[in-house]
This record gives sequence, C-alpha cells and structure tokens, in this order.
Amino acid sequence: MKYILALVLQGTLLCAMYSQANDTLTIIGVGDIMMGTNFPDNSYMPRGNGDYLLRDVSPILDNADITFGNLEGVILDTGGVAKKCKNPKTCYLFRSPSYYLDHLKKAGFDLLSNANNHVNDFGLVGRQETARYLDEYGFHFAGFYSKPYTILEYDGKKIGFAAFAPNQGTASLYDSVRAMKVVSHLDTIADIVLVSIHGGAEGKEYQHVTRENEYFLGHNRGNIYDFSRKMIDSGADLVFGHGPHVTRAVDLYKGKFIAYSLGNFCTYRRFNLAGPNGYAPIIKTYLDSEGNFLKAEVFSIRQVPPGGPKLDADHTAFKYMQTLTEEDIPEAELKFELPFIYPVK
Repeated sequence: MKYILALVLQGTLLCAMYSQANDTLTIIGVGDIMMGTNFPDNSYMPRGNGDYLLRDVSPILDNADITFGNLEGVILDTGGVAKKCKNPKTCYLFRSPSYYLDHLKKAGFDLLSNANNHVNDFGLVGRQETARYLDEYGFHFAGFYSKPYTILEYDGKKIGFAAFAPNQGTASLYDSVRAMKVVSHLDTIADIVLVSIHGGAEGKEYQHVTRENEYFLGHNRGNIYDFSRKMIDSGADLVFGHGPHVTRAVDLYKGKFIAYSLGNFCTYRRFNLAGPNGYAPIIKTYLDSEGNFLKAEVFSIRQVPPGGPKLDADHTAFKYMQTLTEEDIPEAELKFELPFIYPVK
C-alpha cells in the first residue's frame, strides 16, 4: 500500500511539475538590428548576402517561445525619399534589402519593433514597404503610429505587443495617456503583454538610468524609468528597452521585469562599437502564466567592427547589467548569479 501511495504521490508531483513547466513562457529580447544598409552605397553591406552575421547566436535565438528585436531602419531594396538631415555629421540613414528578413526568420525571430528614430529614413514609401515585407515574411510587428500594437499566439496563449518611441510616425512615448490606453486594451484581450521602448540618450556617457527626461543632440528622448512603470501599471508584463546603444540596468516592478536598454545586437558598420557600445545581452526571460518574472538567462555577446554578434566568454554585458542595476536601481529585488537573474523571494 505504501509503495502504491508513493507511486501516486510521485505521479502527482510529476504532473504538477510538468504543468508548471508547460505554463512557463520564454521570451528572448535583443536590442538594435541593422545588418547593413545599401544607402548611400553598397560599401556599407556585408560580404555575400550577410547570412553569416547571425550564425553564432542563431541556436540561442531559436530556443525560445518568442524572440524579439528592434528593427533599426527600413526594409526597402531601392528608392524612397531620403530624409533631409540638419547635421549630416550626426545623421545616418538605414535602408536594408528585403532578403535580410529571411536571415532574421531563419535565426528564430518572431516579433520586431518599428518604433525608433530610423523608421522615417525613407519617408512614406519606406514605412509602407517595410510593413509589406514584414507581412510577406511572416513577422509580427508594431510601433508605427497607425499600428501601435499587434497580437500573436503561441501554444494557445495570446501575446499582446506594443512599441513606443519619441519619434514622428511612431506610437509616441510622449503621449503616455494614449500609450497607457493601448496597453490597457491589450491587457483585456491578451494573456501576456510585452512592451518595447526606444528611448534614452545614446552612447557610453549615457549608460545610467536617470529617472528623468533624457536629452541627446537637443532631442527629448523621454523618461524611460517613469514610462516603463506606467506601462506595467496599465497591464504590461514585460518591458524591453533599446535606443541608447549600450547595455543598461534591469529592474523588477510589481513582479514584472524591465530591461532599460539591450544595446547594439547586430549592427553592421555605421554604428560605433567601441568600448561599452560593442557589448550587449541576449536576454531570455521566463514568465509564469500570469506574466510574473521567474528568472532570466543572459547570453553576453560582443561585436567587433564591422559588426555581427559573437558570444563573449567574459560575460561583459552581464557584468555591466549587474553593476548598473546595483548603482541605478539599488531597490530592485533581483539577484545576479552568472548567467542568471532571479527575483529575490
């Protein structure tokens, strides 16, 4: 009888463990993606068709339920009206060929953000063609003013995704009231809500989360600390930030995980990869069925000019993330045990 009872209890425990594992959702987030631009000429394109750029990290990217990244620039083979720049020395335009989307799809990406400062690099045609190609290649995407959110499904769960940036033509992080309404709506129709934020000042001098509005080249790049919290208050379960081109701190608010900047993930030329700009995380988050944070696994990568992510055996991005969190968000109830981040319980 004791033997039978033990088997029953063991079976019950295994079923509970399986159920818990089955309810866990894994979402990978990475930062900026610009695999090469054919503007102003093809000298800014990688050799061949560029399919080698993601080779080293594809096994990681493909090993999650959902994989997300920020698509920096437009997808357009030729044409479009190039944006006029007030200061060409600080202005770069990114126009990537459509076949790059095949590389992203094969690497494991499911979800892309269009909300960033390069979405208007080639005008209306650039935006329209980007949307058309993303649809054609089967990506879920959001971030245009006309398309602030999208819904995708995985294993019977509905995942709501919204993206915001402080740039014309995007779902604006300046308009927090509208953004909160978008996220609140998603919370009513989706099981898990993911928010992407492209904001904060750029470069190695701006690694810290200030909790204030950040300015760069005279442009207000938003208060990403406050905005992230407003998104979670409105129903978001996970927030991925990007835009500063460097790794920043992470945070835990009301049981929900925030990464304030995921840095430069895969950027070919036209990007400064010196010092902190060359290191970034691939962050794999584990959420329960209610969207609460269970843990994150950090795969640190490094880019050496001209670009393309390689795994970093020194775990530099993880160490940046840990140090910056201790300095900027000391109250965050997170513990760092390389290569994992856990909630303090």
